[in-house]
Amino acid sequence: MAASIVTGSGSPVYERRTIARIHRYHWPAIQLNVWMLIMLAASCCIIGIFATFIGVQQQLGLYIPWYFPYFITVASLMIVFIATLLWLIAQRRLLPSIVILGSFMFFVLWMVGLIVVSIELWGPVGSVSSNCNLLVWSTSPTGNNQGTLAWLEQKSICQQWQAVFAFALIGCIFLLWIIVMAVQVFYDDA
Repeated sequence: MAASIVTGSGSPVYERRTIARIHRYHWPAIQLNVWMLIMLAASCCIIGIFATFIGVQQQLGLYIPWYFPYFITVASLMIVFIATLLWLIAQRRLLPSIVILGSFMFFVLWMVGLIVVSIELWGPVGSVSSNCNLLVWSTSPTGNNQGTLAWLEQKSICQQWQAVFAFALIGCIFLLWIIVMAVQVFYDDA
């Protein structure tokens, strides 16, 4: 559209007005909220368990494996990513391309963590699972003594490893799910 303004000399001056069009995508609200809730739970669980493992390793004076801080960092970045998505939702600027790209990057990072956790959990020699089978699941001490307390701590560590694997697997599946959902949102509005 053009509007004309007449100057003092009588000659018209035309100025161009532009109208900005913002394309809004329609996200399925319940599915997006469930995805964010599950990914926040998975991230917080992994951060908490591996932070506990680092504390135990330091207390015992043992080497801290590289994948403990790796997965803590990845899970922390996932929380930042979800916070960014919430900010974009509040601004009504959540684009499918941002979700697809970010989720794919996090899928690769979570898959690396899942593979490492799987190797440690079910690896060939000295795996967590074989140690748990030998020292925890094959015995069941009772009584008010130090042996029972040690067994309960070992059982807790075995269950934490299983929880980390479960939440890493759930995280990978849910990251694939959000990629598929973002592609559907993109094609539904195209």
